[in-house]
Amino acid sequence: MKITALAGGVGGAKLVDGLAQALPPEKLKVIVNTGDDFEHLGLRICPDLDTVCYTLAGIANPETGWGRDEETWNVMENLAAIGGPAWFRLGDKDLGTHLERTRLLAAGMTLSEITSRFCQSWGIRQEVYPASDDRMPTYVDTEEGEMPFQEYFVKRRCQPRIKGFRFENVEQARPAPGVCEALLAADLVVICPSNPWVSIDPILAVPGIRQALSGKAVLAVSPIIGGQAVKGPAAKMYTEFGISPSALAVAQHYEASMNGGILTGYVMDWRDEDQVEPVRALGIQALSTETWMKTMQDRLQLAEKVLAFAVLLVTSRDD
Repeated sequence: MKITALAGGVGGAKLVDGLAQALPPEKLKVIVNTGDDFEHLGLRICPDLDTVCYTLAGIANPETGWGRDEETWNVMENLAAIGGPAWFRLGDKDLGTHLERTRLLAAGMTLSEITSRFCQSWGIRQEVYPASDDRMPTYVDTEEGEMPFQEYFVKRRCQPRIKGFRFENVEQARPAPGVCEALLAADLVVICPSNPWVSIDPILAVPGIRQALSGKAVLAVSPIIGGQAVKGPAAKMYTEFGISPSALAVAQHYEASMNGGILTGYVMDWRDEDQVEPVRALGIQALSTETWMKTMQDRLQLAEKVLAFAVLLVTSRDD
């Protein structure tokens, strides 16, 4: 099967890594959120894109899931010592990525061209695409006013209560070259266990991507386990919107975001087995299994279960 994955953040990167272990490289393509990209210290930072690529390359920090392995922090320590903005921590190895990306952008290369070059350098054989080459930064509407996503997420540690999100310039953005083609060619699109609001919604908001998904078999994996997010503020966001965080709420979110009918299948954790029937009542085939990826083996096992479920979904559609 040809799989195209939509991903962002650590959870998304882990499942992408599992899929990469389970599939030949030419059978997996990955589209990554760029809504959290921003300018910092004069550099273009692409957190989700780098997390996915570092993970696929086997060079991600195993403790945090983001950043580089065996990292040093000399630049940040010296920046902080002279009163510089060190709230967004960039390791010395990681800075090399951002310096070269910024240089190549200034030289006229697109983000997707740069991503392809980096993937080749890191030995990544799967095709990885930014959702768009155009800037579409996420802004968070909070009780303290609107703020850029990284200021909310990192500097303020998700403390302000949220009221909504805005993806600036997204109406004028276009899918990066290869994105729609990857969706149209896929036997199955997998929405990874990423934050629905700020990792997946920005991808779906790019004009042309929803249309490319029309009629496709789409399977999502819930990022909520037992009412909590494994990592990140997804559960907090649901609560502040007045929605009880749950696997069912995530499925309902995706159905609403595509005006119904986006999901063919849904994978949730065994701890949420009581929500299988409510999900099926939405017209979605559901699977309950272990989805918490604590080890490398967990990633592969979940990917294999997703792929086995995918075969059933695609076969039933063909019938």
